[in-house]
Amino acid sequence: MKVWVTGAGGLLGQALMAFGPPAPDWEVRGWTHEELELTDYRALREAFKRERPDLVIHAAALSRPRDCEGDPDRAWAVNVGVTALLADLMGEGRLIFISSEQVFDGRSGPYAENAPVCPINVYGQTKAEAERHVLARPQNVVVRLALTYGHSRGGQRAFNEEWEQRWRRGETLRLFTDEYRCPIPAPVAAQALWVLAAEPGAQGIYHLAGAERLSRWEIGQLLAQRVPGALSLIQPATLQEWVGPPRPPDLSLTCERLQALLPFALPAFSTWLAAHPPAG
Repeated sequence: MKVWVTGAGGLLGQALMAFGPPAPDWEVRGWTHEELELTDYRALREAFKRERPDLVIHAAALSRPRDCEGDPDRAWAVNVGVTALLADLMGEGRLIFISSEQVFDGRSGPYAENAPVCPINVYGQTKAEAERHVLARPQNVVVRLALTYGHSRGGQRAFNEEWEQRWRRGETLRLFTDEYRCPIPAPVAAQALWVLAAEPGAQGIYHLAGAERLSRWEIGQLLAQRVPGALSLIQPATLQEWVGPPRPPDLSLTCERLQALLPFALPAFSTWLAAHPPAG
């Protein structure tokens, strides 16, 4: 089995490559941005023709909503154009596409897998459109991933890394008490994705999230305890104070379809943090 992992330099991609495939005879090729610019469609076609993967886990994306709002053309090229081309190249092969909770407007959480998409920002719009291309072939899989916690090699991929950097500079963060997510650690997400990849009957939409609905403020309290002095650098705020692109207030997800396939329980974020204290 020849497997591609796109976005291998990102937070989830690094975790996928570190965790490894579910079988020793799986040959996994991770692509970073430096190795292959996916929006160079000619180069992507040539690489695909040369290697002919049986399975692609497509984790590459322009994934920060603010970056997508600032450059919507690039967001559509990366998130939709590349995904559509990969779906076409795969043909009868299998594509596992990493989508996002941001395909929802956040007004009716928690969301089940069959909830209609209703994005309110550019990032969510591109992911919803990419899903449409992927699901046009019944063997493909869409995985809507929740807010992901972790530590990347460059220290700049995860939301918590940005928060930690700001705290270490002495900056105060105002965190919303009325914006909810179900954060999941990147290593857990990677393990779940490899289980899903090894399940030949898995197809359609799955949600991948932690088992605990937390506000941004509650997440901040948990993480600030792990950085000396950070508890004094967080303040509660509400979405009424926000000035900028629309923010979905409740992107909590239910994960029954995926949980039924997993040999382990998707963890509550606070429980997982307690079991994994900071290094050093």
